[in-house]
Amino acid sequence: MDSDDENIEEAVEGPLDEDGQPHGFCTVTYSSSDRFEGHFTHGEKNGKGKFFFFDGSTLEGFYVDDALQGQGTYTYEDGGVLHGTYVDGDLNGPAQEFDGEGRLVFKGQYKDNNRCGECWVYYPDGGCVFGEMNEDGEMTGESVAYIYPDRQTALYGSFVDGELIEARLATLISNESGRPRFEITPNSALYSYDKSTSTCIATHTLLPDPYESQKVFVADSLVKGAGQGLFAKTDAETDTVMAFYNGVRITHSEVDSRDWALNGNTISLDEDTVIDVPPPFELTERYCASLGHKANHSFTPNCKYDPFVHPRFGPIKCIRTIRAVQKDEELMVAYGYDHEPMGKNGPEAPDWYKQELKEFQLRQGAPTGQ
Repeated sequence: MDSDDENIEEAVEGPLDEDGQPHGFCTVTYSSSDRFEGHFTHGEKNGKGKFFFFDGSTLEGFYVDDALQGQGTYTYEDGGVLHGTYVDGDLNGPAQEFDGEGRLVFKGQYKDNNRCGECWVYYPDGGCVFGEMNEDGEMTGESVAYIYPDRQTALYGSFVDGELIEARLATLISNESGRPRFEITPNSALYSYDKSTSTCIATHTLLPDPYESQKVFVADSLVKGAGQGLFAKTDAETDTVMAFYNGVRITHSEVDSRDWALNGNTISLDEDTVIDVPPPFELTERYCASLGHKANHSFTPNCKYDPFVHPRFGPIKCIRTIRAVQKDEELMVAYGYDHEPMGKNGPEAPDWYKQELKEFQLRQGAPTGQ
């Protein structure tokens, strides 16, 4: 993270000593296009200073005899920040890292610029991984834990570079202020990484997610004609992850080219992939590894779909509350179909959605577009 030692000074703005070396507060531009602004003593950086690297990143701290010492702040080109401890210009000691939106993404130790010892890696969705880094700075070993957003429910076992290999259900006993301790649930099932494909939804289709099982249950929906719905098992605050939406991974073109009757359990993951829960897996007797597809639509929802990196399913969507919900309340999401008119058929959506949209717009006094 420091400037290349082979950089050649190309321009100096500021006072010079009798040998022509920077002496005092100077701005030095190097051959690499890196720039340093700070205090110099006879050509060596001494005192507070800041590097401006050619890629847009910066490094700021206190320099002694040309090397960064003590607390330093490295800011990535995307706005992410690493607050670390430096010894002779290298990261050695405690560090915390935040992404461009100010969210904590790492807390732990560095040795010779590599992550080491017991560390926390945090995901934007609220989940995190805890364990000891190997010599390559990877979260690999047999005593690593993925911790769900409730900061209590965990999967504890074998991971490679932060990816679940095999783990059992556990509970985090002590929090991050002290050394974490995990209590493994007796007779717990084994969980492993099981990312779906275009043809396989899951290896263990009837193995429920342990976190989701605490949050939701499936019952007859309160929406007339909607079949089953998803309900809260307990009271939940705003911004609580309640359920997960896993399924087979298919393309948008496949979804768009088939009848809408086949798309009742589809959700867009990204610009390339759609998650689908096809027959017969919409039945909980055939598939209950995740239950997010059971949530019904509302134009006044209490939940939303959000990206989630799941330890077992990989990148999927979750259902997250957008307001506080009460125990036994049905969880509703806005399906988000395109409302723009498409010729005589109205918006690109199934017939039931078009009818509900029309009724909602009438209640709101808005034009129906028909």
